[in-house]
Amino acid sequence: MTAAVFGHDGPWTEEEYLALGETRQRVELFDGSLHVTPAPTPRHQRIQRNLGNLLEAAARHAGLELLETVNVRLRPGRIPIPDLVVTESIDFDEPMIEARDVRLVCEVISPGNAATDKVLKMHYYAAAGIEWYLLVEQETGTLHLYQRQGRHYREVSVTKPGSVLELTEPVRATVRPEDLVP
Repeated sequence: MTAAVFGHDGPWTEEEYLALGETRQRVELFDGSLHVTPAPTPRHQRIQRNLGNLLEAAARHAGLELLETVNVRLRPGRIPIPDLVVTESIDFDEPMIEARDVRLVCEVISPGNAATDKVLKMHYYAAAGIEWYLLVEQETGTLHLYQRQGRHYREVSVTKPGSVLELTEPVRATVRPEDLVP
């Protein structure tokens, strides 16, 4: 299906992936294969935007950047597009950000794509050395914060609506699940 959609046979290289340019779908590269998903739902976008709004001032205060849906090179040939990232200073004209510059990655879990965020991306982000991972469940608003331990993540907090997540690393921010979910 992917080859037919993009007119390509065989594994994809980074160069071929980047040559696709901007697309209406979210197209990620995982070890020579494209992972294509449709644009997020309005609920997903609202949660992502609300979380981004909460984290942006905190990131700037810490001398960091907050970016939405950018290419992150975890290693050659492995380029996901997280919902949000908090990064060190980066070159805004480069087509992707290197994992070594990412301090926190955030994903809003889509019901039809949950395994990708909870298993595949979680493993890939930890293996790439990204210290913090924040998952937001769309349906419940629950926040799961993970910290890297070796090549894996360990869950350090679960915040449900009615509770508060107090981030202290890599930024200082207070997140209330009910402020994210429409």
